[in-house]
Amino acid sequence: MAVGIVHHAYRGIVLKLTATFFFSLMYAVIKLSGDVPIGEVIFFRCFFALIPLFALSAFTIGPAHVIRTARPSWHIVRSAAGVASMFLNFGAVQRLQLADVTAFSFVAPIFAVILAALMLRERVGPYRGFAVVMGFVGILLMLEPHGGLTHIATSGFSSGTAMAMGGAFFSAFVVVYIRQMSSTETSEAIVFYFMSVGSLVGLVSMLLWFVPLSLEQIALLTICGLLGGLGQMAMTYSYRYAEPSLLAPFDYLGMVWAVLLGYFVFGEIPEHMVIIGSVVVIVAGLFIAWRERKHHRIIASVSDSSLSAS
Repeated sequence: MAVGIVHHAYRGIVLKLTATFFFSLMYAVIKLSGDVPIGEVIFFRCFFALIPLFALSAFTIGPAHVIRTARPSWHIVRSAAGVASMFLNFGAVQRLQLADVTAFSFVAPIFAVILAALMLRERVGPYRGFAVVMGFVGILLMLEPHGGLTHIATSGFSSGTAMAMGGAFFSAFVVVYIRQMSSTETSEAIVFYFMSVGSLVGLVSMLLWFVPLSLEQIALLTICGLLGGLGQMAMTYSYRYAEPSLLAPFDYLGMVWAVLLGYFVFGEIPEHMVIIGSVVVIVAGLFIAWRERKHHRIIASVSDSSLSAS
């Protein structure tokens, strides 16, 4: 039994690593497509992501089950937050280096702890509280190359930095909200409605602010959608084989992909303070993941003891 569990955990880890690679490639492709309106990027990202979703569902739950939902209103809220996060992240990709955007995305687990305490009334103990404070110290270090606190206090965030931070916040909201949804909704349905709402929002934006695209841009954005869809499904299925707290550390491999792609494709060299700050944030995120894993093991142990006694 233990061997089977370990085998499934390794499968989950491989899928998670695959997801981080696909998402990093997706961001690089968006950057390569040039100055494209974000609404058009979102349309291609979401519409063409539906192809991998339905293709894979034919071998799993079946295409008909993808659209089944018991809570339509929950999908609206989740999709609205997801589209907002996507809009802000894509805007940040067009304005910042890939490594910077990826570093700021690591702030999401820090925000998730705070939102979980506010929305789910989860208790934040002294250890997780310390990790949150340490995470914000890392944020301050990452902000230094973008003007630092003095510049921010007088002139505000740069547009790219503000978008990256906003994208991380909405990503954290989505993570916390999906915890509530997963009791009744399948992973495929959550992805389907998110991609459908994103496609609709992107289409409306295209109709209102349409900018003609070259064939090269259309090809790149189509690839962006397919990569995003594959990454989304790899991430979704990874949680079927391993616990989120086990998989969380592997998100940070995205920084390696971002640095490599940024350097070899765009000639970007990340700022030292961004790297140092991201390391601090990563350590804080890893500590939060470790505490969460330890907490779940304690709950599982208590539950097993109760069952044994009954």
